[in-house]
Amino acid sequence: MADDAKPRVKVPKSAKAGEVVTLKALISHKMESGQRKDAEGKLIPRSIINRFTCDLNGVNVIDVKIEPAVSTNPYFEFDAKVDAAGEFTFTWYDDDGSIYTDKKPIEVA
Repeated sequence: MADDAKPRVKVPKSAKAGEVVTLKALISHKMESGQRKDAEGKLIPRSIINRFTCDLNGVNVIDVKIEPAVSTNPYFEFDAKVDAAGEFTFTWYDDDGSIYTDKKPIEVA
C-alpha cells in the first residue's frame, strides 16, 4: 500500500433529473514503473494504479484500465448522467492489491 496515496474527487452537490454533470478525480500516488534503481542499484518494485472505476448507486459510470506509462497523480475528468439522487463511488486499484475509495453524494433537485 502506498502510504502517501490520497484520492480527491469533485462532484456537484446537486443536479436536475437527467442532467449530465462533470466529475473530477485525482489520486496522489508516486506511480513507480519498476524500471528505476535505488541508490544501492536494486530495482524499485513497480507500484502503479492499474485501474480506476466510478459507480453511481452501484451502476458503473466509467471503468479505465491504466497502463504503466501513466504519469504520477493520475487525473480523470468525465461526464455522468444523473437520473436519481445517490452516491458516487470512486475506486482506484494498485498493483500491490491496495484499493483506495472515495464516496460523494449527489442530490436531485
